[in-house]
Amino acid sequence: MPDVVFPLDSTKKFTDQEKIGHNRWHPDIPAQVHVKPGDSFRVHCREWFDGAIVNDDSADDILNAPLAGVHVLSGPIAVEGVQPGDLLIVDILDVGPIPQEDSGPLAGQGWGYTGVFATSNGGGFLTEQFPDAYKVIWDFQGGKATSRHVPGVSFTGIVHPGLMGTAPSHELLGKWNAREQALIDTDPGRVPPLALPPLPDSAILGSLSGADFERAAAEAARTAPPRENGGNQDIKNLTKGTRVFYPVFVDGGNLSMGDLHFSQGDGEITFCGAIEMGGFMDLHVDVIKGGMATYGVSENAIFMPGNTDPQYSEWLAFSGTSVTLDGEQRYLDSHLSYQRACLHAIDYLTKFGYSAIQAYMILGAAPIEGRLSGVVDIPNSCSTVYIPTAIFDFDVRPGKNGPHQVDPGMGVPMSRG
Repeated sequence: MPDVVFPLDSTKKFTDQEKIGHNRWHPDIPAQVHVKPGDSFRVHCREWFDGAIVNDDSADDILNAPLAGVHVLSGPIAVEGVQPGDLLIVDILDVGPIPQEDSGPLAGQGWGYTGVFATSNGGGFLTEQFPDAYKVIWDFQGGKATSRHVPGVSFTGIVHPGLMGTAPSHELLGKWNAREQALIDTDPGRVPPLALPPLPDSAILGSLSGADFERAAAEAARTAPPRENGGNQDIKNLTKGTRVFYPVFVDGGNLSMGDLHFSQGDGEITFCGAIEMGGFMDLHVDVIKGGMATYGVSENAIFMPGNTDPQYSEWLAFSGTSVTLDGEQRYLDSHLSYQRACLHAIDYLTKFGYSAIQAYMILGAAPIEGRLSGVVDIPNSCSTVYIPTAIFDFDVRPGKNGPHQVDPGMGVPMSRG
């Protein structure tokens, strides 16, 4: 096992650890760890809400989830000799739940969760159809996930970090804040909001303190969206064996990571989606000097995915076009067409006895494939959702005898708060 350079004690809060990470992006957050090109090391990661979500049959914790405090990230990790303009090579050697802790109160200790935020607290991809807060608990055993809240489903985990990236420069941070504020200003009262501006409340900035903390907290970027530095991309294929080439904007690169997922469908459509957990990452780092110019990677990482994905061979696919539920035609709107494909899949699964929210949770957590199948045939974009048939313990394909009826069990907890 590689040396643990960023340890986390499961009995302590994120802010009470030996090394304190961060939950905002800012170039002045000091590196907590220093490594060299060619080094391999282990990093512990905490579930993105730092234990606020618990293993029970209530969704009140999702309703009141402290979004201002996410994501709790391990890092920054500075790599010796790395400079702006370089490409930082990051190999994911291994990634998984909290080692040797298969039970306990923290997500990652033998269990994880998928949630749907209420529209008033974040919303989600299908927030108009699912405006309330819901939660599903998944148990891990033998590399597979099952749930008391969604019976009849079992699938192999496709474990990956939802969030990993390098620190922005002051110039890049300024660009983010300016463009996102301009978007917010187009509809400042929107619920959920169009973007999340800097918020000093609940900011964690590593070892920064005093006036330096106050200044940085007022301008540090929230970690919710993906940006040029990588960040919260939620790419389910960043699994064991992946190599990522990150653009570097500050000395050392200042790599950070977190938001581990046991499994996820393409798009993480429930937003509090995937199967959230804490765990570990084993990483190897190296550098391509001047690689950003050499390879034309001025922004946004490129990557070579690992080959440890679940090997599903049969799929049931659903398509959608860019037409709203009330019949309004939109021009090549791929976001809308993917929503429609997901809704068609949900409608289909309800014919087998699942509730609509159970079906939605399956799409968020299971390793479904989402694809842009047509983006040129005006006026309709076509998106598709592929569901692996083997995740069900019954035949989910259409047949002459009609759909099998599952016992939906206790169902998905919804907050009544």
